[in-house]
Amino acid sequence: MEKKKVTTPAKAKAKAPAKAKTTTTAKATAKTAAKAPVKTATKAPAKEQEKTRYSDAELQEFKELILSKIATAEHDLEMLQQAVAGNENEANDTAPTFKTLEEGSNVLLKEENQKLAARQQKFIRDLRAALIRIENGTYGICQATGKLIPKERLMIVPHATMTVEGKEMSKKKK
Repeated sequence: MEKKKVTTPAKAKAKAPAKAKTTTTAKATAKTAAKAPVKTATKAPAKEQEKTRYSDAELQEFKELILSKIATAEHDLEMLQQAVAGNENEANDTAPTFKTLEEGSNVLLKEENQKLAARQQKFIRDLRAALIRIENGTYGICQATGKLIPKERLMIVPHATMTVEGKEMSKKKK
């Protein structure tokens, strides 16, 4: 029975700090509850990454970017086509040996410019196809995986049709 008397005061002492702990725990719970909405707000961006399409505002931003790139690309294409068409640097007054060398150089430059012009035309065609995808609402969706292409990638390569992961998968299949 003496043990009960010793335990009873110990329990009383234990109860007093327990009450303090309960108060502290209640305050901590209140703080945790106050922080809970912050955690929910933190999870919202994760859901944004899991979305299936870009918003209309984001699509408009991409459209403006693509239109500016098309204007620049068309200007560059025009300059390349003029370089291919024009041959103003004829060497009529030089010796025949040098004339032959210079003609070969001009032919090489024309061929290079034609390749660059063809590449520029393909780039413009791809950008216009991206505009059509924006109008259809399918812009930014990977053709291989069906996932959303990251915005950072589309800002750098606005005519991209696949995520990096999807592109790697398609290369492995070939």
